[in-house]
Amino acid sequence: MISTRRRYLALPLLTVLFAAVSCSASEDVAVPSPKGEAARHCKALHKELPQTVDGLKRGTPEPVSDFTAIWGDPAVKLRCGVPKPDVLTYGSEHYNPKADAAEVNGVEWLFEKQEDGYRFTTVLRKAFVEVTVPGKYAPEVDVLTDLGRAVQKTVPVGV
Repeated sequence: MISTRRRYLALPLLTVLFAAVSCSASEDVAVPSPKGEAARHCKALHKELPQTVDGLKRGTPEPVSDFTAIWGDPAVKLRCGVPKPDVLTYGSEHYNPKADAAEVNGVEWLFEKQEDGYRFTTVLRKAFVEVTVPGKYAPEVDVLTDLGRAVQKTVPVGV
């Protein structure tokens, strides 16, 4: 039987442990550095992003930024204001005018197979939005259906 004194000492310890576990729901995400108009669109997008994508709850990326967001564990990562992908940049070593792209809910996305999952990047928008989806969530494209409205509303079409 635990004495009253021991029980009261255990409560603060458990509180600290629960706090440490709940804080571990964050994940490192490289923060892009958009400027001017792209930065304004990305900040507007951040305010419109959903709390869940494909049933995954939104978390807190490290460092906290208006240009990044995460959902789930392992994290689906969104970065807004990334540079134009090499496969879309004429003259780059990886330029590919026939790169794979598809429209999902009114938004055109370039898709690139990664070691574990896919990276999707918007095309034909005034800011490039990149979404990396781990293979655990196959079919990875499903997360894009929940992001389309926010992207359409805040990141206008244009190049």
